[in-house]
Amino acid sequence: MHEYLRPSRFIDSDHPAVVEFAESHRGIDRDPRQQAMSLYYAVREAVRYNPYTFSLDPGTLRGSHALATGESYCVPKATLLAGCARHCGIAARIGLADVRNHLSPPRLLELLRSDVFAMHGYTELYLDGRWVKATPAFNQDLCELFDVAPLDFDGVQDSVFQPFNRQGEQAMEYLVDHGQFADVPEHFFFDHLKKCYPHLIGQPQFTGLGDMHSDLSRD
Repeated sequence: MHEYLRPSRFIDSDHPAVVEFAESHRGIDRDPRQQAMSLYYAVREAVRYNPYTFSLDPGTLRGSHALATGESYCVPKATLLAGCARHCGIAARIGLADVRNHLSPPRLLELLRSDVFAMHGYTELYLDGRWVKATPAFNQDLCELFDVAPLDFDGVQDSVFQPFNRQGEQAMEYLVDHGQFADVPEHFFFDHLKKCYPHLIGQPQFTGLGDMHSDLSRD
């Protein structure tokens, strides 16, 4: 388990800002599951989900970067949760999957030219002798705009995605699970994205194009 407990390049659990955040939000209960729950909700809400912050700069994958900017997409939010967990002595790793989001706003679909979100990131935490999935990507305000119940996490059941919104419309579905990793596999990550979205190569980042919240407010 050592590789899932030590700091790594993107899961920078020893970064001062990550350490401070983890200490502030781990709670007073010494039970690892309770701490994991507290950290999950803290990361989910403290960093607003915004897919337009994606960048080809590997440094933006770090949990500390998501914390510093206050908004990010799923992978840096997952590395932040993993980093907080590792600081608290909870083994953590990153999972990557391709998903289809049936509720994506039209502008994002136009940008990607696809309704498949490649390399969606989630966190796995080792609790009570087993790995449990946690997805801290979508903050509550964004879920309300989608009319989807926000994902909860109890440290026992996998918290992966919302299959339907409150109107019964299909929301998220997993297409391909690429597996779990001790750190974000940089070359595999970016190579797969370039394969899925070749038209985006040459655009260093999407920042400035807006955010998911404003998209939904207009659409």
